[in-house]
Amino acid sequence: MFLNTTQPLPGLPCDSQGLPLPPGSNPPPKPVRSPNDWAPYRDRVAFQLADLLYRKEQMPASNINTLLELWAATLKRHGDAAPFATQAELYETIDNTPLGEVKWQSFDLSYTGDRDPGTSSRIPPWMDDKYRVFYRDPRTIIHNMLSNPDFKGEIDYAPIREFSGGKRRLQNFMSGEWAWRQANLLSSNVEAQGSSFVPVILGSDKTTVSVATGQNDYYPLYCSIGNVHNGVRRAHRNAVSVIGFLAIPKTNRQDANDPHFRKFRRQLFHSSLGRILESLRPWMERPDVVRCGDGHFRKIFYGIGPYIADYPEQALVACIVQGWCPICMRPKTDLEEGAGLPRGRVHTEYAVREFELGDLWDDYGMVGDIVPFTNDFPRADIHELVAPDILHQLIKGTFKDHLVTWIEKYLKDKLGDKKASEVVAQIDRRIATVPPFSKLRHFHEGRGFKQWTGDDSKALMKVYLPAIDGLVPEEMVHAVRSFLEFCYLVRRDVQTEDTVKQIEAALTDFNQHREIFRTTGVRSDFSLPCQHSMEHYVDRIWEFAACNGLCSSITESRHITAVKEPWRRSNRYDALDQMLMTNQRLDKLAAARVHFVERGMLSGSGPSREGSDATQAGEPLSSRGCTAPQTGKKSKGTRNSTRMRKAMDPEGQVGIDNIHQDGVVSGPRVMAHMAMAATPQRHYPSSADDLAQVFAIPRLAEHIRRFLYHEINRGRPSALSAATLPLEACPPFGKEKVHVYHSAAATYYAPSDTSGVAGMSREHIRATPSWRGGPPRYDCVFVNKKQQALGLLGMEIARIRLFFSFGYSGRQYPCAAVHWFHRTKDEVDEDTGMWMVEPSFISRGIPLISVIHLDSIVRAAHLIGLSVEQHVSDDLESHQALDTFDTFYVNKYVDHHAFELLHQIRTP
Repeated sequence: MFLNTTQPLPGLPCDSQGLPLPPGSNPPPKPVRSPNDWAPYRDRVAFQLADLLYRKEQMPASNINTLLELWAATLKRHGDAAPFATQAELYETIDNTPLGEVKWQSFDLSYTGDRDPGTSSRIPPWMDDKYRVFYRDPRTIIHNMLSNPDFKGEIDYAPIREFSGGKRRLQNFMSGEWAWRQANLLSSNVEAQGSSFVPVILGSDKTTVSVATGQNDYYPLYCSIGNVHNGVRRAHRNAVSVIGFLAIPKTNRQDANDPHFRKFRRQLFHSSLGRILESLRPWMERPDVVRCGDGHFRKIFYGIGPYIADYPEQALVACIVQGWCPICMRPKTDLEEGAGLPRGRVHTEYAVREFELGDLWDDYGMVGDIVPFTNDFPRADIHELVAPDILHQLIKGTFKDHLVTWIEKYLKDKLGDKKASEVVAQIDRRIATVPPFSKLRHFHEGRGFKQWTGDDSKALMKVYLPAIDGLVPEEMVHAVRSFLEFCYLVRRDVQTEDTVKQIEAALTDFNQHREIFRTTGVRSDFSLPCQHSMEHYVDRIWEFAACNGLCSSITESRHITAVKEPWRRSNRYDALDQMLMTNQRLDKLAAARVHFVERGMLSGSGPSREGSDATQAGEPLSSRGCTAPQTGKKSKGTRNSTRMRKAMDPEGQVGIDNIHQDGVVSGPRVMAHMAMAATPQRHYPSSADDLAQVFAIPRLAEHIRRFLYHEINRGRPSALSAATLPLEACPPFGKEKVHVYHSAAATYYAPSDTSGVAGMSREHIRATPSWRGGPPRYDCVFVNKKQQALGLLGMEIARIRLFFSFGYSGRQYPCAAVHWFHRTKDEVDEDTGMWMVEPSFISRGIPLISVIHLDSIVRAAHLIGLSVEQHVSDDLESHQALDTFDTFYVNKYVDHHAFELLHQIRTP
C-alpha cells in the first residue's frame, strides 16, 4: 500500500506564528510539570475517585456524601482524611479542572414575520414565545479535538489517496474525494500553503428521554472532525462532542399545520445552526494556528463537512419536501428509476429566483422560502454533504419497515389470515430456536413484540434469511439475500474498487429480485426514499470513504451519554441546566484523564490498574509452550483471584463476561489470538479417562495421544498423517493432570463490528454443561486448516465438546476436544448465499472427534438449522437446535467479521 504524496494542503507543521518549519523539526517543548502535580486534584486517588464516582458509577450526590463520611470515619483514627469532604467539594474540584473547559452559552430567537391574524382575531402563542438555544463554541471544541494527544497516530492532517495493488483504497474520511476537492479549492489561497483542512462533521436528531413522565424531548447538535479516523469517531473517545441543544417550538393542534408555523420551525433550525457555527466562519478563509496532538502547530482552515441525520432530518437540513431525495432531482413518484441529476446550491438558487414557491414545492421538491444554514459559509453545498445513513435507510427502513412487512403482507394476500398466521408462526419458531451466540440478541418468542429498536432490527437481520427459506417464493429469498449483502458490503471498514463493484452488483440484484413484490401485488411501485438512497451509496463512498464513519448510529449512541444519562441524573426540575453541567464535567474528566495519561501518571501499579488485560481472557494459556498455571495453590492477596471469586455465579461457575463483556477491546491493534478462561473448573476429575465418561467423549486419552504426536512432530517431513497414524506411535498419556474450562475467548481484528478504537473485538466461546444455571451450551468454531483457499474452503467447522489443558514434558497445552462438521458441497447455497454443513460421524452415531490446539481456532461460528422441509415444533428450545437438525447453515450474517470471512463473490 502507498499514499499519494501530492496533497493540495499537506498539513505541514509551523511555528506558533504560522511560519513554516524546516522538514524534520521537533515540536516545541511543553511546559515541564512535576510528576506529582495532579492539580486541581490532591493526588492520583482523588482524581480516580472523582472519575469513578462521577463518570463510571454516576453515583447520586447523597450516596457520595455517605461514602465519603464512612471513608473519613475509618481514617480519622490515623489522622488522615478522605480525598473529598463532601460531594460539593468533589464537584467543585471537577469544575476547577481547566482542561476541557468550554462553557455553555445561550441566545434567544423569536418569530419576526407577518403577525396578521387573518380571518382569526387570535394571534397564536408561538409567535410571542422566545426560543432559547444553548451552545458551546465549536471552534474551542475543535481545538480540543485537534490538540488531543490521545488521537496521535489516528488522525490525518491532510487529504490522502491510498492505493493497494494499484487500486484505490477508501477507509478513513480524508481518503475520500470530497476532502481532496475541498483542499484543492483552498490551495488557491496564498495563506493556505502548507496548511491543514479540517472538515466539521455535524449531526442532529431529536430524542425522547421519558414517555412515562411526559414527552420530554431534547434536540442535541453534535460535532466531530473528519480528520480523526473512523474507528475513533465510532468509539467516540472525545471525538464526538455535543455542541448545542436546539429549541423545539411547540404549539397546539389547531396551529400545528399553520404554514407560518411550519416555515418558522424550519427557519429556526437553520438560523440556530448558523449562529452556533458563526465562530468558525472567519477561519474558513484565513488560517487558525492550532497546536495539535503531536505537539506541532499547524495552520488550520475549516469547512462545513457531512451532516449525519435520518431521513426526516435530511429533508429539514436540505430544505426539500418529504418524499423527495435530498441528493438528486429524481421526482418523488419516480424514485425507483435510479439516481437523477444531482441537486446543487447554484441550481437551487437559480430555481428559487425563477419559479413560484408552489411550483418549487410540487415540481422540484424544494422548500423555496427557507435559506439553508450552509449558505452562510464558503464552499458549503448541503446537497453534497448529506451523509449515508445505514441505520435508518437500510436497517430500520428498507429491511424492517419494507421487506419484513412486505413478506407478511404477501403471505396474508396469498394464503389468507389463518394460514398466513401459521406460516408467520413457523418463521417465529425458526427464529426462536436459533442457537445462542456471543453478542446475538435472542428472540425467545420470535418477533412478537411491539417496541422495535435499531438493535432489534440489526439482530433480526442476522437470522431472518434462513427463517423464511422454503416458506416464501425463491425470488423473495433472493431479494432479501441481495439486500443483506448490499448492507454488509457498504458497512465494510475499508472499501476498494473491487468491493465497490460488489456493492453495485448486489444493488442490481436487489432491484431485479424485488420485482416479485410488484408481480404478486404487494407493491405497485418502489418510489421509496429509503430504497432510493441505496442508489447514492457508491457515490458517497467515493466522496466520504467508508460509510461506517458517518452513520447515525454514532449520534444515536451518543444520545446515551450526552442526553439520556445526564437527564436521569437530574432532579427533573429545569433538567436541561443540569444536563449541560453534567456534560461539561464529563468533558473535563475526560480531558484530565488524557492529560495524565500523556504525562505517564496513570501507568503502572496504583490505586487502580484500569485497562490491564492480564485477566481478561487468561493470558497464561494463550500460546504454545507456556508455563502451567498455579491451579493447586491459593494466592494470597492476589488481585486476579479476588476478582474471579467475585465473578463466580451461584453455582460456582466462573463467567468471563461477568468481568469483561464481549465486543469492545481497548488498546492497540494486535495479532488475533485465543485464550482460555483465567480459572479452571475445580469440581471435575483430573484424569482423561474419567473426563471421557463425564463429557461422553469416547477414547479421549487416545485423542490426546494423537494430538501430542502431531504437536511434538510439528514441521517434520517424516511425521505420519492422521489417516495412517497407528496409536502405538503416539506418546503415552494417562497419569497427567487435566484441567477443565467452561469457556475461552477469541480476540481478533473486526473494525466493521462493535470494537475498540483500534478495531479489536472479543467474543467468548462456551463449552459448559450448564450455562448460567440453565441448559448446556457447546458452541461451534472455525478451525484454521492453514490453507490458502477463501471462505469455508480454507477452514473447517467444529463443535466444542470440552476445553481443557494439561502439562506434558514441561510444556502446557491448552486444547479443545471437538466434534467435526463437513461441508455438504464446495459452494454456497444458491438461495441464501450461505455455506451448509453437517456433523461428521465415523459410523452409526459415533461422532468424529479430535483434540486440537486452542491456537488453531479462528473464532466462534454460528450455525442455524436448515428447516426448509422440516416443521419446527413448539417445544424445541434454542439450546437443543445443534443436536436436533441434520444440516446447518453457517451464518455469515451473524456479524460483519463473519461476513468477510465467508462471503463468496457471485459469478455471473
